[in-house]
Amino acid sequence: MLHGFPIWNWRALTVRAVAERADLNERTVYRYFPNERDLRDAVLARLEEEAGVHLEGLTLENLGDVTSQILAYVSQFRLEPRTERDATVAAANQRQREAILAAIEPSTAGWSAKERAVAAAMFDVLWNVVSYEKLIADWGLEPNEAINGLTWVIGLVREAIREGRRPGS
Repeated sequence: MLHGFPIWNWRALTVRAVAERADLNERTVYRYFPNERDLRDAVLARLEEEAGVHLEGLTLENLGDVTSQILAYVSQFRLEPRTERDATVAAANQRQREAILAAIEPSTAGWSAKERAVAAAMFDVLWNVVSYEKLIADWGLEPNEAINGLTWVIGLVREAIREGRRPGS
């Protein structure tokens, strides 16, 4: 059922939706899952199992491989924008993407358009307000810590580009 949802659409995963999909009474679903939190916890455990992700063994050395494994699994889900895009914000985002591409262009001569787009996209993700909010809300960082962390990683990506290290190298 969840494979048919856009990724991260946990609001659609309800006891009622599961009951309707399974052609059951809601009470039957509640016998197995006392509440929607338990239902979602069980589904998340199943998704982790399907993805083959085991966070208990995570190390600095296998962090990249585990990330690749998680994202390869997630890529099987339908992706839809989380919110409707406002025309003003969409235009600002487009200007930002164009500015980033222009900024890295001199240092990426000879790179493919896809390599250049991936490198530029990394800067876009890092300076994005959503990334900042995640660091504040989920990690409990202070604003200056979040800013320092993001600019630190931006510096690492900048140096990789200057050294000619392409995405995936």
